[in-house]
Amino acid sequence: MTQTAAPTAPRRDASPSPLRRMWLWGTAHAVDDLYQGLVPAVVPYFVLDRGYGYVAATGLTLAAALGASIPQPLFGLLVDRRRLDWFAPAGVALAGLGLGLAGLAGPYSLVLALVFLSGLGVAMFHPAAGKGAREAAGDSATGMSIFAAGGSVGFFLAPVLATPALMAMGVGATALFIPPAVLIAFVMLRKHTRVKAAPPQVRTGTDRWGPFAVLTAIEVVRSILWVGIITFIELYWIRHLGAGHAVAGTALAGFMLGSVIGTLLGGRLADRFGAIAITRLGGVLIIPLLVLLRITPGEYAPLVLALAVGVAINIPFAVLVKLAQDYLPTRPGTAAGVTLGLAMSVGGLFAPVFGLIAERQGPEGVFTVLCAVPLTAVVLGLFLKRP
Repeated sequence: MTQTAAPTAPRRDASPSPLRRMWLWGTAHAVDDLYQGLVPAVVPYFVLDRGYGYVAATGLTLAAALGASIPQPLFGLLVDRRRLDWFAPAGVALAGLGLGLAGLAGPYSLVLALVFLSGLGVAMFHPAAGKGAREAAGDSATGMSIFAAGGSVGFFLAPVLATPALMAMGVGATALFIPPAVLIAFVMLRKHTRVKAAPPQVRTGTDRWGPFAVLTAIEVVRSILWVGIITFIELYWIRHLGAGHAVAGTALAGFMLGSVIGTLLGGRLADRFGAIAITRLGGVLIIPLLVLLRITPGEYAPLVLALAVGVAINIPFAVLVKLAQDYLPTRPGTAAGVTLGLAMSVGGLFAPVFGLIAERQGPEGVFTVLCAVPLTAVVLGLFLKRP
């Protein structure tokens, strides 16, 4: 008499679901970009506590920008050629340790070096994380929007968390922001070693550098808009609309909140209507909203428009990252490094131009010019090709 073997329970896949993996990538992106957002929040306290001059203070901002922007394409090439999964957790850890220790360092040269290293950590994170997030999200723009929105959340939280701590403890409070970087790096490394993800997808196809260049130019235009708005929106409320600091801060917070909403919304819309259509929609939609913001009087009514402008400007954000990786199917890390890093940082180079405009025509002059800037993105959007 033969015995029938008892049925074995189906083996569970230890890998986390794609959605859970995307939330991990999004959280890591939020922590990483928190340190980018902390730089402008911390610099004034180096002036107050350490007596730094304006040139020395702007040197810290420049060091962070150079560390975060220029190396990103190089790191993108590295992660495309080699399986460097440790780059993302190492990058976010370096970003947090560099900025956290900067407030404790003494000599200016050491502070400058630590801020540069923090920026370098940011540059390490983005290409590797962008590649890993794309592998987890597949062709879902919604999935990529979760990852991209994490960056907007990090920028939003930076001044909210840093200002009370810096006011209470001085510039040494930067040390309080070391644990989040170490913790998320540990979680990412643990997930990688204990839960082996599916083998990386072998991507084939022809890299299309022409459409990728057009898309990068659109991202540069979006970056110019972003820098102009976050730099002068509070001054616009205070000096043109006659609002107090609290209302002006609310306008900035509303814009940043709208950026998070727009990033998530853009991904869902792209999955339904197509990436190119949503990229073009973002360019067209921002123009009338900026015009309305510029001409609407009062200090409270334009707050709704600040939120709406934040939504519109970020609708194409995650879509542009995914579309860039579609144009460069064999180089997803390079595509992420350029769109998330280099192109975003180029907008900062236009800040002095906006400063000259503000000196002559006030913050309202800056917003008048910003109304015309998206026209360039609209024209460029006509040259986008279907992947």
